[in-house]
Amino acid sequence: MAPQEPTPQQLSELKQKYTLAGQGQVFTFYDSLSSEDKASLYQQLALFDPTYINTIAAKALAPPETKDDGAAKPSLEPLPDSARASIMDSKPEDIDRWYSEGLDLIAANKVGVVLMAGGQGTRLGSSAPKGCFDIGLPSAKSLFQIQAERIRKVEELAAKKAGISGVTVPWYVMTSGPTRGPTEQFFKEHNYFGLKPENVFIFEQGVLPCISNDGKILLESKSKVAVAPDGNGGIYNALVESKLLDDMKTRGIEHIHAYCVDNCLVKVADPVFIGFSASLNVDIATKVVRKRNATESVGLIVCKNGRPDVVEYSEIDPAIAAEEDPKQPGVLRFRAANIVNHYYSFRFLETIPQWAKTLPHHVARKKIPYADLESGETVKPTKPNGIKLEQFVFDVFPMLSMSKFACMEVRREDEFSPLKNARGTGEDDPDTSKYDIMAQGRRWVQAAGATVVSEDPKAGIEVSPLLSYGGEGLEKFAGQTITAPALINVD
Repeated sequence: MAPQEPTPQQLSELKQKYTLAGQGQVFTFYDSLSSEDKASLYQQLALFDPTYINTIAAKALAPPETKDDGAAKPSLEPLPDSARASIMDSKPEDIDRWYSEGLDLIAANKVGVVLMAGGQGTRLGSSAPKGCFDIGLPSAKSLFQIQAERIRKVEELAAKKAGISGVTVPWYVMTSGPTRGPTEQFFKEHNYFGLKPENVFIFEQGVLPCISNDGKILLESKSKVAVAPDGNGGIYNALVESKLLDDMKTRGIEHIHAYCVDNCLVKVADPVFIGFSASLNVDIATKVVRKRNATESVGLIVCKNGRPDVVEYSEIDPAIAAEEDPKQPGVLRFRAANIVNHYYSFRFLETIPQWAKTLPHHVARKKIPYADLESGETVKPTKPNGIKLEQFVFDVFPMLSMSKFACMEVRREDEFSPLKNARGTGEDDPDTSKYDIMAQGRRWVQAAGATVVSEDPKAGIEVSPLLSYGGEGLEKFAGQTITAPALINVD
């Protein structure tokens, strides 16, 4: 149903709200619009509270000054040993125990998965949602399909261990305005990749108006406000607004895995990570990979002023960044690289309404097309003319005491290969993603006792997630010779 034009009273009330907030310019062209455009502009403006927008924009543009009059710099330490574990250094029996406990929680239908999939593949030369992207595997599977099949496999492994028939890991897929429709369409066309439609929820993160450099809400056209997604930290508010926390509660979900769509190696609902986090009874845990070298430009998980936090590489003094761990010579002291791969307890997510509005907003200075208020023509600026306001998912970390936070270091080659750049870049692009999946498959079959032969030493093997979640179940290939590249599917 098309939106209805507001009544004169509704219009007058909304106009007054914006005018009092000094943002009346958004109604500049209202009277000249068609009935349909009036209705859609009114509906869009009614979503925002201009006073709140002013407050967060002012805070973001003028953060409280830190006086450098000898004031102490924040104390940065690596996370304490009590709050971290490493797959590389942990005892095999600990890893086995976490895996077993994680599978038990999955079998009890207590685990849910939240996927952050708001991005478009613009840098990849595609306007489709990033999750629809085919990285070039022999199977031609999209990122969405790879991840859906990992969920199916982990459900199967948990059901088998518990000796039951059906296990459900619900999948909550967060999209943005431009990606929601195409994502829903893609899932429908592919029959939800074998998952039950009632266990897949596609929802949308919020948007915020774009603001000019002098604090005014920008119009994109005469009848539309320029908006941008509210950052990956918008996930918290979106879970509440979309009523998905209610769904989790109804289902009895207690443990949530959240991650980004562009990581082709992600272990969705990883039993080891779930078991580790649950056994420590924390509210948030995060996976990290080991920083490659002192100058790699990654955010780091640290203890800042006694609280868990993320600092950007630029915030750490180069001499400190290069320090080695006294217990592990040759290994950096600050090495926990953030890969946006998190665990949450449901009891923590239930508290979102109490703090969602207190999270800081960060400024991204951008070239934002806008409607000239004199002519109404859309102008495409050549230099940044305004800001987009974003929240970051990790801004909640410092809310926790260290006893409620944990960190698990995992092997980069097994769990982290992000897709950021166009093919041919040589780093974090479709070719590196494809190579990393194929190299992992090759390692798996070799560990199972197969011999891999190939003319190209870089050629690998794609192992279907429906056949193996993490390298298990490949015993039948022992003694076989496999010519790479190859695709190994379920029989």
